[in-house]
Amino acid sequence: MKKLIIVLVALTMALAANAQFEKGKWYGGASLSGLNLSYSSSSKLCLDFNAVGGYLIEDNIMLLANVGIDTNDNYTDLSLSLGGRYYIIQNGIFLGANVGVKQVDSERHNDVKAGIEIGYAYFICRNVTIEPSIFYDQSFKSHKDYSKVGFRIGVGIYL
Repeated sequence: MKKLIIVLVALTMALAANAQFEKGKWYGGASLSGLNLSYSSSSKLCLDFNAVGGYLIEDNIMLLANVGIDTNDNYTDLSLSLGGRYYIIQNGIFLGANVGVKQVDSERHNDVKAGIEIGYAYFICRNVTIEPSIFYDQSFKSHKDYSKVGFRIGVGIYL
């Protein structure tokens, strides 16, 4: 009897998780990176805030739009990017990629960046997630000065 109950609970959880990344769902989220959790040679302390919106165009495939502000000891930059996520086998692990433009205030230049990330969407309730991820942003203006590797923590809502 215990085995049957465990199987039923596991099946119910699998079906509930499966419904989270299905076609037609909307996503809204915010993430924070910094407090020395990311590294770039142009700064010692970096604080990043991103607002993200998305839509699941197919099961497990999400298109994203991102607006961000990145402040540190040398400059503040604003960013706009478009990207996507692929959720692996409905377990919450995702792979992401994006391309965007950043404007660095101190030098008044634009920089095109491409980024990748791997993360995990951990559901704390039916529609809300905590999303830790590791990311890499490649700068096309100056790899040495503006490319960045870091850790990001976010909160997401799936509607």
